[in-house]
Amino acid sequence: MNNNTSYGTAQSGQQNPMNGASSQHPTEHDALLPKKNDSKNADLRKYFGVDVNRKRADLVLLFTYITTGLLDSTATAVWGSFVSMQTGNTVYVGLGLANPTASTRWIKSGTSILSFCLGSFVFARYHRRFSVRRRWVLIVSVLVQLLCIITAALIVTFTTNVGTGNGSGHDKHWHVLLPLGLVAFQSAGQAVISRALNYSALTSVVLTSIYCDLFMDAKLFAGLTENVDRNRRIAAPLLLLVGAIAGGAWSHTSVGMTGALWTAAVLKLMVMVTWFFWPAEEEEEQS
Repeated sequence: MNNNTSYGTAQSGQQNPMNGASSQHPTEHDALLPKKNDSKNADLRKYFGVDVNRKRADLVLLFTYITTGLLDSTATAVWGSFVSMQTGNTVYVGLGLANPTASTRWIKSGTSILSFCLGSFVFARYHRRFSVRRRWVLIVSVLVQLLCIITAALIVTFTTNVGTGNGSGHDKHWHVLLPLGLVAFQSAGQAVISRALNYSALTSVVLTSIYCDLFMDAKLFAGLTENVDRNRRIAAPLLLLVGAIAGGAWSHTSVGMTGALWTAAVLKLMVMVTWFFWPAEEEEEQS
């Protein structure tokens, strides 16, 4: 009796009785070798799964003030409503409620406020759910903001009689309210990111508190390298002013809001790419 029973399987190097072929088990051998694709996927997961470093991240937040100034100035001139500065919109709503038949500007301002509040609600819970400073979380957040601006730009581009206007506030069509709401929604995403990175003062939507804190600063006249907070408070309104000037220039052209939105989309894309290459927290700690 043959005691070397294979229990129905051919042993390595023996002929298979069914087809006469040598039965090998290449999968057992291949399993010992690492797969290149698995290694690359692991590296990508690690790269996008780390937290970005806060060091000098304020530079990215300051850059977003240009976008805010660009969109707010153009939207106010063309649509008669802010898309980021909700203090001004609240005043417009108050004026409109006092005399609702005089203009529909308060309706657009109210749309902007509601969209901004919704954006704050959504973006805040998104960052809490998936870690506030994880690289892929920041990239996706900015991507959503970018898509909102692109959608608004497409609506304005392919809808007639929207690219120009005098800000009188007598139009409340969907091709004004929808893009306005989309841009206000994404503005909240910028503000939430500033909280996520612990730079709460750099929301990119408020300047009043920055002006107050700047001139309250006991070290207002300190050296350039001795007061970083003072430097940020000076840079924020200056950069917003740069964007506002650019937005004012767009509003006086035939493309108006269309040009401002596509310019803002390019600026937002630059921010997204910046987070893609931003140093990870582990890298900074090891250096």
